[in-house]
Amino acid sequence: MSGELKIFAGGSHPRLAKAIAASLGEELGGSKTTMLANENLEVQILENVRESDVFYIQTASTPLHTHIFEMFMAIDALKSASARRVTAVIPYMPYVRSDKKDKPRISIAARLMSDLLVASGADRVLTMDLHAPQVQGFFRVPSDQLQARQIICEYLQRKNLSNAVLVAADAGETMDVGRYANSLNLPIAVIDQRVINNTRRPVAVMGEIKGKDAILIDDEIATGATCVRAAAFLMESGAVSVMACASHGSFTEGARERLAASPLSEVIVTDTIPQQDPSLGKVTVLSVAPLFARAIQRIHDGNSISALFR
Repeated sequence: MSGELKIFAGGSHPRLAKAIAASLGEELGGSKTTMLANENLEVQILENVRESDVFYIQTASTPLHTHIFEMFMAIDALKSASARRVTAVIPYMPYVRSDKKDKPRISIAARLMSDLLVASGADRVLTMDLHAPQVQGFFRVPSDQLQARQIICEYLQRKNLSNAVLVAADAGETMDVGRYANSLNLPIAVIDQRVINNTRRPVAVMGEIKGKDAILIDDEIATGATCVRAAAFLMESGAVSVMACASHGSFTEGARERLAASPLSEVIVTDTIPQQDPSLGKVTVLSVAPLFARAIQRIHDGNSISALFR
């Protein structure tokens, strides 16, 4: 891609944005977001971006809807300022779980988000570990989905895995767990989760767990309740220990306390979402900044990013 590489970011995750820029040997571009008296936003790009190849970083974090609209306005401003291409870099996609119509008369909000990104002027999207594969198909522009698996696997390989088994948190995670198993050469098991009294609960586990160190795999930990129930069930089923791994740690209110009081020995997530509390107890946070930086450089240079998935 001809044109100067430029990195801009919204206010959702300054630490990650700075780390990505630093990994590229770049400074974040200048921009200013103002909340006006009538609660309207104003986003201004403070430097020349004419004919530049711009990457705009924004993730899903509180206040969510302010950050979403800030992203739309910034992309529109960059395109209006004659940026040659704008790539929306979204480590954790807002509304990614709203990927199907599972209730009457509701919006498929993940598809709506993709449409609004295109309407705002995004030429490309770079994200990580969407909740379901079909969400990538919602984008009407080229999109790349990075995987946290390799970062988490590199961390796990520094541990003693001789007695470990990978466990899918539910049947929907089976394919992901299979990819972890290929990377780590470990056996797998699957928890059968059922909805009982409006609550998802484990009722059985398929695979050998007794006497094993279980590594629970999921795409996101939010309240932590499902993860904690799964860990307790695995221990009751004969596991020696249980740790949990997830690409995204959204950790809603009370989640950290719930995880701290659980049988889990460790909870491993990445920094796609900012972690507000520096004392996270059992939680280990791995950085995705180097991986996003490599992907951005490859996209800018016009090279394939498939090598990043190996």
